[in-house]
Formats: sequence, structure tokens, C-alpha cells
Amino acid sequence: MRRFLRDNGLTLFFLLLTVLALVGQAFAGHARYNERQVAGGGGTVSLWHFVTSAEFAVDVTENWQSEYLQFFLYIFMTVWLVQRGSPESKEIGKEGTESDEDQQVGRYAGPDAPRWARVGGVRGPLFSRSLGLTMGALFLASWFAQSVAGRFAYNGDRLAERQETVSWVGYVVSADFWNRSLQNWQSEFLAVASMVWLSIFLRQRGSPESKPVGAPRGATGVEG
Repeated sequence: MRRFLRDNGLTLFFLLLTVLALVGQAFAGHARYNERQVAGGGGTVSLWHFVTSAEFAVDVTENWQSEYLQFFLYIFMTVWLVQRGSPESKEIGKEGTESDEDQQVGRYAGPDAPRWARVGGVRGPLFSRSLGLTMGALFLASWFAQSVAGRFAYNGDRLAERQETVSWVGYVVSADFWNRSLQNWQSEFLAVASMVWLSIFLRQRGSPESKPVGAPRGATGVEG
């Protein structure tokens, strides 16, 4: 067990934070929702009723989809784009998908390489892009989940105001849907740009997200 915790510490730490943040969001969102209900002359709801509602689901999924979009774009854009001096970038001149030898695929794969890295056909190219494709699929799935939950929450508000409900397509092209999406996207894009640029000048000793403390500013693709 101790070895498992050590070998998977980074993943487990952030999964634990995810659960704690969800629990905290559930309690805080429940309290806020009931305050709004009382202020509007309605009745309060239980915590279980709130966490199974569209109101809670849309708040969760709109954050998830923006995170997966960030990683999807970052994974694919770092194939082709570079930033001199950043450890978040490949070395200058290595733009592109690189050679089979550099990527250790096909006949250049070692004995411990994943089996699909050694095969051709569809499986090899698919596996070589599996991380980006999976992140893209998770983004689309969470974005669709946001659209469904958001529509229910949006229509609930419209019914309370005695307005007509909208279809899924009507909601997807609505200002509410795009406001929810874009306000999250811009924060993710800014965070990535800040990380890439600040890592040129600043250091964090011992972190693979930073260059070695004594590395020059121009060192690119070097991890500490």
C-alpha cells in the first residue's frame, strides 16, 4: 500500500482535492440556492435534491469542459508551436510530429515499449495520438453534458418567470450557454499563457514544470 501511494501520489493528491472541492461546492451551492429560493418566495430543498439537480450539474460540467479543452489544445499545439526559454515547450527546431526514431515507435521501439507503439496499420498512429484524442473526447462529452444540464436549469428559470422553454439547439445558440463557456475558456487560456511565459524567467526547484534553477533564460525544453 505504501508503495502504491508513493508511485501514484500525484494523481491521488489531485483526485482527493477534486472530491473535497466537489463536496465543498455542494454545500456552498446548496446554501446559496436555498437563499435564492427563500428570497424569491419559494421553499428550500435538501442537499440531495440540490446535488442531483441541473443547477449543480451545469456548474460542475462548465468547469470540467474548460479544463479538458485547455489540455486538448495544449497537447496538440505544443506539437507545432514553441516558446524559446520555456520548459513547457519543445526545443527550437523540433516542431512537428518528429521522426519514428525520436519517438521510439515501429522498428525503433524498445522491448518495454507499449505493444501498440511497435505495430503499424491504424493502431500505431491512433496510439501515438491517443492522449490528445482522449482529452478532446472528454471535452466534447463534458461540453455536451453542460449543454443538457444548462438547458434544464435555464428552462427552470424561464418557467419560474412564466416564459416559454427552449429546445436544446435553442439553448446551445443562446447567450447563457456561451457566456458560461467563454468565461471559463478565457481564464484557462490566460493561465496556460502565463505558465508558459513565466517559466522562462522564474524557477521552482525540483519541479519538472520548471527549468533547473541555474539554467539560462534561453534554455528551452529543459526540465528541472
